[in-house]
Amino acid sequence: MYISNLGPRLLALSALTLLLSALAPQAWSADEPSGKPDKPKPGARAQRALTIEDFSVVELRAQAVSDARSMRTLGPRRQGGGIVIDSSGLILTIGYLITEAESIEILVKDSKPVTASVVAFDAATGLGLVRTATPIDVKPIEFGDSEKLADREPVLIVGFDGAAPALIVSRRPFTGSWEYLLDEAIFTAPATTGWSGAALINREGKLIGVGSLAVSDATGHSRYLPGNMFVPIDVLKPILGDLIANGKTADRPRPWLGVNTQEVQGKVVVTRVNPESPADAGGLHEGDIILGIRGQPVHDQADFYKKLWASGEAGVEIALDIIQGTELKKVSVKSIDRDKYFRPRPIY
Repeated sequence: MYISNLGPRLLALSALTLLLSALAPQAWSADEPSGKPDKPKPGARAQRALTIEDFSVVELRAQAVSDARSMRTLGPRRQGGGIVIDSSGLILTIGYLITEAESIEILVKDSKPVTASVVAFDAATGLGLVRTATPIDVKPIEFGDSEKLADREPVLIVGFDGAAPALIVSRRPFTGSWEYLLDEAIFTAPATTGWSGAALINREGKLIGVGSLAVSDATGHSRYLPGNMFVPIDVLKPILGDLIANGKTADRPRPWLGVNTQEVQGKVVVTRVNPESPADAGGLHEGDIILGIRGQPVHDQADFYKKLWASGEAGVEIALDIIQGTELKKVSVKSIDRDKYFRPRPIY
């Protein structure tokens, strides 16, 4: 048994063999196509080569609008994985692939590209949904329970270009530089390519996470261990109905400033200010140090985000204490809903 279409994936055959032997056989096997196979032994189950579609993963290609504000960080063309989760052609992916997308194509092996449209993007989880214009011949995957994962549990990472075995090495909070925070993310090792929108699959063959990033500290400890970060599928379950029905959750939009930050020796340092963002209009600059918010000290990057989101709904004025150059300053930034910042797809 093997998994085809590996492309450039970092896949060691011996490691894959060991991993598959540890997983439930029904999750990684498939019936032989109709025909006349060689005489099998009584009770033996015929096998065929597995393809990416057997794991419900397709290739997603997106083209951003010409004046996309995310062009600088994400580029005009995005490519990654999509995970089929519904027979109607509903596909789950990582949200940054479809941010400001003007056009989206879904590619399935031996078929012509199928046009898809954005259903939803949820900034809080970082997940996105698209739907194909016509049905595709890919069986939807079932959801697993990401909260039941254990450290050192073997998993399979399936991207649009192939598959690779891995182990769960930690489950812990993740703080992103782009005003993003997960209470618990899934980290795997060794590192693999093709992780954007990849499916993280457990030993039962069920979906437990969506690929987001490559990281250098998969264990969360000081030692260097390259790996990948996944958004747990459990964060999608309570909001999936709202995303499909309304394109967004029922939660009030969080206040967004438009800064990228990094934690340096316990200080929250601004590393980038998005052009034409609230932070830009409010006079924040790269290199500023954020000391406090609403008169309360900021202890770290996660604390900054939590205090920001606790300030009220998008549109609220955010009072910041900062160090700018050699000056201690108080600045006021009028927040917005992050979704309002990005360019919409043009409608003719």
